[in-house]
Amino acid sequence: MIEVRKRKNENINSLIYRFNKRVQQSGILKEAKKRKYTTRPINKRKKRLAAIYRHQKAQALQKMAKLGFKV
Repeated sequence: MIEVRKRKNENINSLIYRFNKRVQQSGILKEAKKRKYTTRPINKRKKRLAAIYRHQKAQALQKMAKLGFKV
């Protein structure tokens, strides 16, 4: 955890500036942004079922197009 103490006769802007500088140097923000979008890995069964569903959907669309329906 980053801690910044106010110096004597220091204004708030310089205190915030020092805090932001320490946060950037520590790499906390970079790590948090990296972890923000990580997802859990999908298991093989779900992945296979999703592929089967996509394949069946594509075949159904091709069949409808062959019959003359707008796709």
